[in-house]
Amino acid sequence: MKEGKLIVFSAPSGSGKTTIVQHLLQQKDLNLAFSISATSREKRGQEIHGKDYYFITVDEFKEHIKNDDFLEWEEVYHNNFYGTLKSEVERIWSEGKHAVFDIDVVGGLSIKYKFPNRTLAVFVKPPSLEEMERRLRNRNTDPEEKILERVAKAKREMKFSPDFDVILVNDNLEKAKKEAYQLVKEFIEK
Repeated sequence: MKEGKLIVFSAPSGSGKTTIVQHLLQQKDLNLAFSISATSREKRGQEIHGKDYYFITVDEFKEHIKNDDFLEWEEVYHNNFYGTLKSEVERIWSEGKHAVFDIDVVGGLSIKYKFPNRTLAVFVKPPSLEEMERRLRNRNTDPEEKILERVAKAKREMKFSPDFDVILVNDNLEKAKKEAYQLVKEFIEK
């Protein structure tokens, strides 16, 4: 295999990026592996350490920052850190696969800027902020103040969409999955 590539999916919460990424991971011909992010936040619902995220303490996260262990990281909310460990990408590439990311907008662009020729950066856009808010409420995973915080953050994140290689509007999930598959397939075959 040629050198591993980086496929970044970023979007506001409730845009459908996780569903799209999960679909792509099931397409064996794409040879993708999920890049598991590290986070200092608490687990939600049925999340599993080492599968959904590497759940670490704030102090552990800050130690990794100090040791320059991250490809990218960000304090998304107060004392709520997210980041990509360099060792995670190295693990995926050593398996001969391409790394696919489901990360926030700032993290996604950070990877794109560090590896411009090896990265496909896709911004998944909800059909509207109202629809995104409805999806967040239907999840039943967050309290009201967290939902309002996510909606406010989404308004800020939408401004970054032109900086991505592709804007994928998720107004029809099946169509968005097909478009995402085509984008990734074409990119990894370059």
